[in-house]
Amino acid sequence: MTDTPDDDVTEPEGEAMAAPDEAVDAGAPADAEEAPEAEADAAESPAVIDPEDLLDEEDRDLEPAISPYDRPGKWYVVHTQSGYEKKVKSNLEARTSSMNMEERIHEVVIPLEDVVEFKNGKKVVVQKKVFPGYLLVRCELDDDSWYVIRNTPGVTGFVGQGAKPSPLRRRDVETFLAVKNDEVEAVTRRGKPKLEYEVGETVRVKEGPFADFSGEVVTIDENHLKVTVLVNIFGRETPVELDFAQVAKL
Repeated sequence: MTDTPDDDVTEPEGEAMAAPDEAVDAGAPADAEEAPEAEADAAESPAVIDPEDLLDEEDRDLEPAISPYDRPGKWYVVHTQSGYEKKVKSNLEARTSSMNMEERIHEVVIPLEDVVEFKNGKKVVVQKKVFPGYLLVRCELDDDSWYVIRNTPGVTGFVGQGAKPSPLRRRDVETFLAVKNDEVEAVTRRGKPKLEYEVGETVRVKEGPFADFSGEVVTIDENHLKVTVLVNIFGRETPVELDFAQVAKL
């Protein structure tokens, strides 16, 4: 009978020893379930981007425009028959190619600008020649390139003092061939277009009670498509408001 207490004591000890093992086994699946959740949270959380990095990327994308003055060669002004600028440009480019002068005659340009005109009461933007009767040619000017350009059909001569043509200055080149980024040009070409009429310009009235009268433009109302013209009526200059379609350049 003295062994009975020892048996009662040893059995609880066996169960107590097993309890921690069970606790460890029960805890293992819980940790395994929490691990994927932590990974999912990490995947869903957005990466932090430094604003300075974005600015650096934009600066890399928007490279500064290269001035046409810095391209190879010099820019010269060539006089042509007025109204035949496109034909002369085509002739010169064809001669340059056929005579293998591409390394010395690089580029032929007709300078254009955007001008606002009013047709049928509507405002439209059209392209017009900045210098009718002239071309800009970028080339390495020597006797051979001079001969090719000067003897192109429609070319009447170079512009410059004396016998030797004078190249354009940087300021003139960048004015005639506006410098801008392609991204900016896609949004707005050449900034604000030029109006067809200017204050101080003399125009002719085409229609209405003052038809065939001439007068000076004193104000321009672009929003309402109107101009005010000083018309000489019975010896007195009288301001008359007219639609853009009622006047024309002299």
